[in-house]
Amino acid sequence: MPESTDAVTPASLDATVIIPTLDGERYLAEVLDILERQDFAGSYEVLVIDSGSTDSTLPIVRDRPWVRLHQIPNAEFGHGRTRNLGARLASGRLLAYLSQDAIPGDESWLTRITEPLDPAGHDAVAVVGRQVPRSTCFPLLKYEIEGAFAALGPEDRVTVVSRGASQPSAEELDRLAFYSDVDSATRREFLLDVIPYQDVAYSEDFAFGKDVILAGYRKAYSPAGFVVHSNDLTLREYRKRVFEETISRRRVGNVVPAVGVIGAVLRAGYGTLKDIPRILRDPDYGPGATVGWLLRNPLYHAAKWRALHVASTVSLDDHARIARGSLEAERKLSAR
Repeated sequence: MPESTDAVTPASLDATVIIPTLDGERYLAEVLDILERQDFAGSYEVLVIDSGSTDSTLPIVRDRPWVRLHQIPNAEFGHGRTRNLGARLASGRLLAYLSQDAIPGDESWLTRITEPLDPAGHDAVAVVGRQVPRSTCFPLLKYEIEGAFAALGPEDRVTVVSRGASQPSAEELDRLAFYSDVDSATRREFLLDVIPYQDVAYSEDFAFGKDVILAGYRKAYSPAGFVVHSNDLTLREYRKRVFEETISRRRVGNVVPAVGVIGAVLRAGYGTLKDIPRILRDPDYGPGATVGWLLRNPLYHAAKWRALHVASTVSLDDHARIARGSLEAERKLSAR
């Protein structure tokens, strides 16, 4: 197994698509196959960094010899650390990041996600693409994803943001800094020499977006560089994911108001009622699925607000409690 390295590969291509993997067999073949068909004017490569897969991930990659594979022990994986490693190993001037379950929407994805990085154009140093939830996504998450990306800008053009001349408020900074490396791009030189990903346990993308904005650089939202993506999570996994994301946002300095017990109950009830007409109108859900989600969606709202209550009030020094609530820690243990 190749060891991780700090050596920097010379840039010889126009772009590198970097995909960290761990047991990603469910969607990976579809992701790689559409990457092979990209209508990109320059030269590009696909780099997979695997951290200990035990399913069919490695055979899927090896069946596609045009994909570069780099393997690291699971203990060496870190969301920010591994993406920085990808930048050092990459041969492309531009870096596009995908998660293993984010399927590029079409053959123009690589072009659209990297276009705003052009210094003669939008001159952004970081780009986030739109995420379209899978038709099977549970309603609460589906509508949250749609709302989050609708808030970034219209779907028919690129939106560029920066902090401007004044220091933004904490709330405004959180809005400007929104970032997700499920589907993103940056300049390799910028990531290597100016602002790398922070080596944090989670929410490395939120931290990167905030660092970019605070340093006065331009960040772009490219809705045409979209992927089909939503996490396939059980109810229990969803609760732990919300807990983990909230803890991570607190750790990187995002504004997370404390949620009390009564507030959590009221918000879960409100969210449930708000989703009912949307579920009834949703064309992705047939009659059986509609009835099923009307019954089950309240459980997801309850799980979300229970997790937000605990995560927004627990001490960040309570490492044992946080570890018990962490989905990431649980999956790392199971991968050993």
